[in-house]
Order: sequence, then structure tokens, then C-alpha cells
Amino acid sequence: MQAGSTAPAAGIKEDPAVPSGTAFVLDAQEARLLTEVGMLAAEAGDVARADRIFDALRALRPGRAYSYIGLALARLSAGRAAEAVRLLESAAAVDDPAERGVLEAWRGLALQIDGHAAESRRVLNAAAGMSGEGATLARRLLGLEDDAARMPSRPESVMFGK
Repeated sequence: MQAGSTAPAAGIKEDPAVPSGTAFVLDAQEARLLTEVGMLAAEAGDVARADRIFDALRALRPGRAYSYIGLALARLSAGRAAEAVRLLESAAAVDDPAERGVLEAWRGLALQIDGHAAESRRVLNAAAGMSGEGATLARRLLGLEDDAARMPSRPESVMFGK
């Protein structure tokens, strides 16, 4: 067999409909559905299930904020705010400014829940100065928006603009 051959391993049938080396592709609707299922687990504080779903989404879409937010929300729901803060701080793969703003707004919330009010205000003020949904969320959390610092009824409303 030549180097670089893509022959299947012994005993494993290859499906001719899916060429070897084909990357797994997740469309937007599938990502949204998985995110909603993950959010249900996260809101229930089911960290193990939320981690499985959001770790997979993070691997498929590493530059997006929503997988990190789902991971953090699971920890917040489970009473593990310090872990949520660390997780959001470690989201270095997210470098898009709009995605970064959403992460920073959620980090500000996690810091507040973890009892770090001054640091939370600093992070939220910085996020409020950014553009996009993160800035809107940060301003709401700071009480600077007309609808008075309310969290969205579902976290995905911020992530998907519902």
C-alpha cells in the first residue's frame, strides 16, 4: 500500500456515499438545535451533558462564543460561578470582536454571581463600549438600557438574536 492511501482498516466497511477524508459539516439549523438541547442541560445544571454537547460544538465551531457560554451557563446553574469565570476567560479561540463582546458580557455576569462586583462592573463597562449583542447585553446588565437590566428569558435569544 502506498503512503497516503485512504484504504479502510481491516474489517471496516467504507461507505461509498461518503468519501474518506470528508469533514463533518454542521449547518446552522443543526447547530441551533444542538445549542438548544445543550442549553436545556445547562439550565438544569447538568454539567456533564452540557459539556458533551458544547465541547462538540466548540470543536466544530471554535471561533464562536455560544459554546463557551453554554459551558459557563451550566456551571452557573450548578452553583460553580468561579469555574464559569475561568472558562470564559480561557476562550482565546474566539477573536471576532462581536463574539468577544458577548463573551465579555457573560464574564461580567459570572463575576457578579461569583461575588466580584467591582471586577464585574469593569468588565461590563468595557463590553458595553463594544458593538453588537454583547454591548447590548452588558448595557442591560448595567441598567443602562430602557428595559432595565433584564436578562433575556433564554440565553440563546442573545446568541441568535431572537
